[in-house]
Amino acid sequence: MDKGKIYAGISVMIGLIVMGIMIPVAVNKYMSYTRTVDVKGLCEREVKADKAIWPIVFKVMGDDLPAVNAQVEAKNKKVLEFLKKGGITDAEISVSAPNVSDKFANEYGNDRLYRYVCKSVITVCTNQVDKVIELMGKQAELIKEGIVVNASESWENPTEFKFEGLNELKPSMVEEATKNARETALKFAKDSESELGKIKRASQGSFSIENRDSNTPHIKRVRVVSSITYYLSN
Repeated sequence: MDKGKIYAGISVMIGLIVMGIMIPVAVNKYMSYTRTVDVKGLCEREVKADKAIWPIVFKVMGDDLPAVNAQVEAKNKKVLEFLKKGGITDAEISVSAPNVSDKFANEYGNDRLYRYVCKSVITVCTNQVDKVIELMGKQAELIKEGIVVNASESWENPTEFKFEGLNELKPSMVEEATKNARETALKFAKDSESELGKIKRASQGSFSIENRDSNTPHIKRVRVVSSITYYLSN
């Protein structure tokens, strides 16, 4: 018998044996890469607003336009005194030009009691949130001066409390969200008698900032969710 053929046959047999051994190993390794778990990690924090925008709106009505304008100027002066007494600076106050409407010039609504209605808006924009909250609670002082702040205008000139320090919070919040996601994945792996592997993919949701509740708009809730997929192995 040709020894070359014998050796060739032996080589083929050895190759088949090695292949038979390696195929299950390769299959198991491939399967380990197809077993994954998807988890989400949440991080929420309550923070205080660091900026306040407070429009103070009032109206003056009358039939004599110069007199109405004089009343607006006098009341504007009293509002400014009220704000400065409360610690608000000139740089944090802006006075809009009066908005005057002539009811007699309208096609409809000529049954109004007064011809002219003048609306004045004085806006406070400041980082002194606590002082704004304090002054908002003292608006009765303006009423004593004959200035009725028009709350019905809040839809057009709303008071806003903002939080602008998000960039400082982002790193620690993302870290916490990722940690929470990993803890959830570890629990899942343990319950399924698996080992948690490396991250396959991860995505960070957008940050959201909203009022904690309707009664305290100066307290904000910051929220972020991280979505992570981990590999699992036996």
